[in-house]
Amino acid sequence: MATDHRRVDAELAQEVLLDQPGFLKEIVERVVQELLEAEMTEHIGAAPYERTDARAGHRNGHKPRTLRTRVGTLNLLVPQDREGTFCTRLFSRYQRNEKALCLALMEMYLEGVSTRKVKDITEELCGTSFSKSLVSSLASRLDSELSAWRSRPLEAASYPYVFVDARYEKARVDGRVASQGVLVASAVRDDGLREIVAVEVADTESEATYQELFRSLKGRGLSGVELVVSDEHEGLKAAISRHFQGASHQRCQVHYTRNLLGMVGASKRKELGADLRAIFASPARETALRTASSVAEKWREKGSEKVAEHLEEHVEECLSCLAFPESHRRRIRTTNSLERLNQEIKRRTRVVRIFPNRESCLRLVTALAVEVLEEWVTGRRYLDMRELAEQRRQEGERKAEEVMLMER
Repeated sequence: MATDHRRVDAELAQEVLLDQPGFLKEIVERVVQELLEAEMTEHIGAAPYERTDARAGHRNGHKPRTLRTRVGTLNLLVPQDREGTFCTRLFSRYQRNEKALCLALMEMYLEGVSTRKVKDITEELCGTSFSKSLVSSLASRLDSELSAWRSRPLEAASYPYVFVDARYEKARVDGRVASQGVLVASAVRDDGLREIVAVEVADTESEATYQELFRSLKGRGLSGVELVVSDEHEGLKAAISRHFQGASHQRCQVHYTRNLLGMVGASKRKELGADLRAIFASPARETALRTASSVAEKWREKGSEKVAEHLEEHVEECLSCLAFPESHRRRIRTTNSLERLNQEIKRRTRVVRIFPNRESCLRLVTALAVEVLEEWVTGRRYLDMRELAEQRRQEGERKAEEVMLMER
């Protein structure tokens, strides 16, 4: 079998970095410095020593600056411009989620609930010269900024696709460790860009929780919802029906597949997975339902009555995406669009393990959401929404023709 040299090189590099933390700090320092220089180039419209009519300013040396990170303190040189108009966005963006992580660790440290490992990490990242009053002051300032972000107006004309996902973190509540639901909602706007529209931490993932989430979203301006994508939850579906009348619910096909594969032995999962892919790849709802009926009968004959019944009763919940443009379906059939944020949450919360309180959990998750959103709004459009607009226009014309025929 051919060797993937890029993968081997990456693995070797990872080993070197893990074995030599000082080398990792050097690499990160170099990358951050390059980002600063690139940011200045973008600001003045010219690279160093470049002659161009597009130049909007001139460099004027550098100013030393340190940045505390998990790989050590970085010694950086921040570019300056003659006009004094350059202000890097890198530090505020990076430090927001670093502050949230450090605050969670410091709170644990002060309350004496940290493990030896967390204590060591806290002292390395944040030092030991901090008091409860300092932590309270830092938390108050950061919470004010993040609370304003969570309650900001949603100003797009419409948000046709909404994605809702939940994960669970542990936090200390009333002197005991309790599981807390972290709810994240994102949406695709009418201009095709994605936006994280809500981050909440709740005791339970109940209908009341989703009712309040959607009520808040509507109050902030969320409108024009046509499809809500999530895992299966009866309370969530009830909340959709109440707050977004006319919107469809798309059950995440990835979550559904995992649930169904868990009903058969390991030797049968490959075959069942292929059958599910055949259903989901259907070009239209009617075709998918016929395929699902055949698949259900096949597994009934194999003695898997539970699989057959589940397909007959629930697979239709996974087919709402087929009513939307074909080019959109791959991205609206699952909640995978939130995977990047979930990975970041998992990576950061692994350090904390058990949050000292619910507020620190919300603080860190919100800070990470702000960072991911900044990437989304400056990146490429997620979907071409002109296709949905054209589909709705054609549907409107067909309905108008049907009305005219009925009136004759």
